[in-house]
Amino acid sequence: MFNIILFGPPGSGKGTQATSIEEKYDLHHISTGDLFRHELKNNTDIGKKIQKYLDSGQLVPDEITILMLKNKILSYSNPNGFLLDGFPRNIAQAEALLELFKSLKSDVHLLVSLDVPEEEIVARILNRGKTSGRTDDNDESVIRGRYKVYEEVTDPVFDYFHSMNKASKVNGIGTIDEIFGRVVEVIDKHVGKE
Repeated sequence: MFNIILFGPPGSGKGTQATSIEEKYDLHHISTGDLFRHELKNNTDIGKKIQKYLDSGQLVPDEITILMLKNKILSYSNPNGFLLDGFPRNIAQAEALLELFKSLKSDVHLLVSLDVPEEEIVARILNRGKTSGRTDDNDESVIRGRYKVYEEVTDPVFDYFHSMNKASKVNGIGTIDEIFGRVVEVIDKHVGKE
């Protein structure tokens, strides 16, 4: 099993690149955002717990997110590997993720971070906001707030995996194909070391 984390700030292009990475490397793409939406929409036991936290304006505890992720991973038989998008968002989640894969006799093999400057992120999300239907995509102060939270809370996850020689940054500016080419180069180089 080969497992990759696709990393970067909101609007960096993770969703766009994930589809191509998933196809090229025969990985199962797991977006924690999609998992949350699925649990909520289907009113599962986990979904009911999530809703309680959301209704009270609290963050969903890491252990619920990890349980949801574990259930999804275990739903596949003999997977080639996973491409995680939107997780981990902090060091505690990163540690829990490593423990989860260890329990499955696997590991996180590589974190690929799409490196995109703040001004480009703001421009992309404002542009996305014209069609996304998300009100938070149309408010520059909200977008900059999300970027600041990413820098303070989530970005240290890159350093955490980098300290284990499991993280690489990729220039996230250019055409979709150019960026994908850079991502493939980093993955292939890392796969060669495995």
